[in-house]
Amino acid sequence: MKTKETEEAAEKGGAYSAPALEKGLDILEALCQCENGLTQQEVAVRLGRNLGEIYRMLTCLVRRGYVANYGNLYTITSKLFQLSHYHPPTYRLLTAAIPIMEELSQEISFPCDLRVYNSGVQIVIASIQPPNGLGFMTRVGSEIAVAPSASGLVLVAFQDPVIQELRIRESLPNQAEAEVNTFRNTLKEVAAQGFASIQSNQYAGLHAISFPILDINGFAIAALTVPMLARIDGMQQATQAEVEAKLRKSAASLSHKITRGNNEDFSV
Repeated sequence: MKTKETEEAAEKGGAYSAPALEKGLDILEALCQCENGLTQQEVAVRLGRNLGEIYRMLTCLVRRGYVANYGNLYTITSKLFQLSHYHPPTYRLLTAAIPIMEELSQEISFPCDLRVYNSGVQIVIASIQPPNGLGFMTRVGSEIAVAPSASGLVLVAFQDPVIQELRIRESLPNQAEAEVNTFRNTLKEVAAQGFASIQSNQYAGLHAISFPILDINGFAIAALTVPMLARIDGMQQATQAEVEAKLRKSAASLSHKITRGNNEDFSV
């Protein structure tokens, strides 16, 4: 996030700058990082700017619907999220995915979600709850670390070697080389198997299964994932093998649906 000082330094260094745009984007980024909202004073302090500058920008952002004002607190609205879904490839992917995901969740009685890669993290763009309303749910819009999740492995494993290496470096920027190599070896196993199925390293009893949604070139544009949470009350639930089989079929169906009969770009 840029401050007034870094902006002035960039101008002195000859870098092109659009101060008003920079200020607006800085405010949006600051609000996105704060779940409970910020006061005008808090925004100004965070960005190192005076209240007059912040007031004018906040007024504009509220008027345009990007920011909401509740008393003395300013919070981000859902407009940015809505705009992201107007991007044609994302919209087409979601349009094709939702019916398949709903059917899958109903058949296995587990939640499922759809994730895409974005600059070193993965973002949940769709999430379906099972009919009974129970399970480990991920919120749409959540940003999740790539490693060591099943979906993260899938989004990196099924790529062109050049893109794969880029994503490895983006996703593991501060890791020791030994850990990066271990991640690479796991990617090879996932690519050979065709999907990822791993026990969670964060939550007890959670097992995640993820299959790639492949474009016409065989590269992953998304990951369809089922987080299985084991029941301890004796109620019968689908087995891991059953979920893997159903998920494989759903992922293949979605991959076929978005590539059938056209060569449109589904990069998201």
